[in-house]
Amino acid sequence: MAKKMAIIATKGALDMAYPPLILASTAASLGWEVKVFFTFYGLQLLRKDLSDIAISPLANPAMPMPVPMPVMVSMLPGMEAMATSMMKSKIKKKGVASLEELRSACIETEVGFIACQMTVDLFEFSRDQFIDGIEYGGAATFLKFAGDTDVCLFI
Repeated sequence: MAKKMAIIATKGALDMAYPPLILASTAASLGWEVKVFFTFYGLQLLRKDLSDIAISPLANPAMPMPVPMPVMVSMLPGMEAMATSMMKSKIKKKGVASLEELRSACIETEVGFIACQMTVDLFEFSRDQFIDGIEYGGAATFLKFAGDTDVCLFI
């Protein structure tokens, strides 16, 4: 019997988008059955357009910067855009898959994506903003699967 993995993705920032997609695509490539529940800000990762996914240097003390910067500098206008641009450039330069590529790998390996219906309603999203082929459901939908998994992660 194949192993099962359940992941809860709660964050939509660039640095927090990678872990659930990498873990899900890797586990699925190993033959595991995988489902990811996207809730609150993690729901951003199911939008058709991922180009607005950003990273913030503010309150992110572990973020390695090429030049040491005081925390106050991170608050300046344009710093988020600069940090996002630098990170995307580093990702590309190092040959790391883009978010779009990782999400496609998940889809190709049949990772199940569950969009939290409560969050969709709360933020008044419309379903046409999201990629095709995803399931909509609440906590009960996710827990039905997660309750029978070998690995369950909260990211």
